[in-house]
Amino acid sequence: MKKSKKARMEELVSLLTKAAKAYYVDAEEIMSNYAYDQLYDELLELEKETGIVLAQSPTQNVGYETMSELPKERHESPMLSLDKTKEVTDLIEFAGNQKVLVSWKLDGLTIVLTYREGVLYKAVTRGNGEVGEVVTNNARVFKNLPLQIPYKDELVLRGEAIITYSDFEKINEEIDDVDAKYKNPRNLCSGSVRQLNNEITAKRNVRFFAFTLVKAEGVDFHNSREKQLQWIKEQGFEIVEYESAAGDTLSKEVLKFSEKITDNDFPSDGLVLTYDNIAYGSSLGATSKFPRDSYAYKWEDETKETTLTTIEWSPSRTGLINPVAIFEPVELEGTTVSRASVHNISVMEELELGVGDRIQVYKANMIIPQISENLTRSGVKDIPVQCPVCQGETKIQKEGNAKTLFCPNPNCQAKHVKSFSLFVSRNALNIEGLSEATLTKFIQKGFIKEYRDVFHLDRYENEIKEMEGFGEKSYVNLIDSIQKAKHTTLPRLIYGLGIAGIGIANAKLICKEFRYDIDKIVDASKDTLVAIHTIGEILANAFVEYFSDETKRRAFFDLIKELEIEKPEAPKEQIFEQKNFVITGSVNHFQNRNEMKEVIESRGGKVTGSVTSKTDYLINNDTHSTSSKNKKAKDLNIPIISEEDFLKMMAQDDE
Repeated sequence: MKKSKKARMEELVSLLTKAAKAYYVDAEEIMSNYAYDQLYDELLELEKETGIVLAQSPTQNVGYETMSELPKERHESPMLSLDKTKEVTDLIEFAGNQKVLVSWKLDGLTIVLTYREGVLYKAVTRGNGEVGEVVTNNARVFKNLPLQIPYKDELVLRGEAIITYSDFEKINEEIDDVDAKYKNPRNLCSGSVRQLNNEITAKRNVRFFAFTLVKAEGVDFHNSREKQLQWIKEQGFEIVEYESAAGDTLSKEVLKFSEKITDNDFPSDGLVLTYDNIAYGSSLGATSKFPRDSYAYKWEDETKETTLTTIEWSPSRTGLINPVAIFEPVELEGTTVSRASVHNISVMEELELGVGDRIQVYKANMIIPQISENLTRSGVKDIPVQCPVCQGETKIQKEGNAKTLFCPNPNCQAKHVKSFSLFVSRNALNIEGLSEATLTKFIQKGFIKEYRDVFHLDRYENEIKEMEGFGEKSYVNLIDSIQKAKHTTLPRLIYGLGIAGIGIANAKLICKEFRYDIDKIVDASKDTLVAIHTIGEILANAFVEYFSDETKRRAFFDLIKELEIEKPEAPKEQIFEQKNFVITGSVNHFQNRNEMKEVIESRGGKVTGSVTSKTDYLINNDTHSTSSKNKKAKDLNIPIISEEDFLKMMAQDDE
């Protein structure tokens, strides 16, 4: 029996070590937090029962060595983990007859700050508890961190760097690439704090909340951690929210905190209890891993049992096909949920997850739906052998520690989301309502396989209206925008194809050279293209190669049938030939500066972005502005004209 228990312990150490390394070092998830905690507790019980603690046991090791180019530094005193529980009765027993402070257990990156002579001297991450990474330059740009404080002796304190949910969402909204979006605020914060360029850190709105004073000599805190926290606050730091309690009031305080968590703008994964009496807490010492003056409480997650109805496989731009569990809807923490990411095949195998299984689901940190347990464990089956988008053969591969499903087809539409995104962009077909995220969903569902399919999305009216984020109004707006986009120009269309190096300006030149004759354009030779001003060999090769591909050529002519191509206006008199303009500031008579630019170019002129000795006119409605462009124009004796002056120039030449 002893031998089989030891074998189980060896298995648990291996599983937990691999999962922890994947999560903390490789930023991957091969096991749910819930499953990790269960296995960890099982290992802890076996260690108590057998008296055996194996080398590399995660119950003993604090963490992993940090891996980056940031300089490393050993902490003066080790930063130990906290022992944890999910039972309020354990907290009451811990408190005993002592006053305790109850605070949020923030979910970010722990930082140790040192101030000398009232100035921030050093910032070091927790790292593995003994050695951390020096991130002083990054800490200097935390949104709420004081760089100078009143206290002039050496101050050392610990706290948590976090990114709020609202900032996390804003940052993700600015990222068009679906695959590049961050998974959660903790990972975003960790990456932000550990940047080699603190300009990136500054843009991420990282905040710091102090929770422990390590050193501040010469200050009498009257043996109270609460007074320490208040003193830290007086120095200009934001401190973690806390309440004082005793054994008989703890249940009430825990309930108060739990009721607030869903409204919090900051990520937390539980509570921390600390004895207010500093001397009493210190007298208890520590185990090899845990201090005895503090205790962590993790929420007893609300779980619901439901049935797994299907596994939805979602292809992405990188080729990964990610599994999503779809289950019968349940109410969790006040909202209805029916889907949860399973991350990869490794997590599916660990859960032995199969359609029809009875599963338990919960919200990690009361926010993110997860599968906590599979009650029937029918086993992983029916992993797609074909990509749901392109129908190409899939393959299973190892990505770091995780087993993933992958589509190797380079022509899979899911890998070309950016091409479709360019096609519907403002300078191309200009279709509003088709963000990259929406295009990704439509491609995954098979609504869009080639460009012309965009103009037949009305075939999927019911499916689109039922999609998350869509409804009657958004669907109607989308279809209206698609209808308007059918009326376009040939340069916009050529640009929208995404031919390497062919921007809107070059597309206009090519169309103009071949007098807007579509057949001549698609059959253009390299020599005729190179003869066009600004079209070199590389661009000419890319253009010829595109239309030499029979698949692309066929798709282009199929697309043409969906569109109403504007006939070009009669050529304008080239009154601005060999004239160079720069446009700056706002415009009144034109819709925008781009429209003004098109007018100039249609009359033979050229518009550049900066004032040089080759500039003939600077157009600025504020002719007396002291801007850098105005100043440079004056230094070079270049005329600064208003929009009215420009319109008069055109009118005179039109007469």
